[in-house]
Amino acid sequence: MWLAGLVLALATSWAQADFKMTDTDGKSHSLSGYKGKWVLVNYWATWCPPCLEEIPDLIALHENKKNNLVVLGVALDYRNAKQVTDFADGLLVNYPIVLGTPKITNQIGPVQGLPTTYLFNPDGKMVAQQVGAITRQSVESFLASKKLPGKK
Repeated sequence: MWLAGLVLALATSWAQADFKMTDTDGKSHSLSGYKGKWVLVNYWATWCPPCLEEIPDLIALHENKKNNLVVLGVALDYRNAKQVTDFADGLLVNYPIVLGTPKITNQIGPVQGLPTTYLFNPDGKMVAQQVGAITRQSVESFLASKKLPGKK
């Protein structure tokens, strides 16, 4: 019984931890810096077909200001920064791209496969995780289900 409580306490403290990372443009991003917004962190790689399929939906989610959502892409398994930035530029990615490192993944959460996505609510608490591709519709449906009646 105590072991389950310890695991729950550790998971709760880990899920509410702040993260800090710097994107390929040199801009810093932190979970606490986005307080009041939904934050979607997406692990991806240039060679990953499901990752590439979801990029247009991630672009649309990031562009739609009604969602109050920020998308952060964390590139993994890359040769060099130029490979990642050229690739993202070629796909017209409009959200920040971060070059993933073990330090970054340790701050956010494990990668059990690509793509992996973590969603944090406006209070900075992790509320969803998915291994595998996501869609704009699934994210928007999830966000809509979490809105309180009478709130915009």
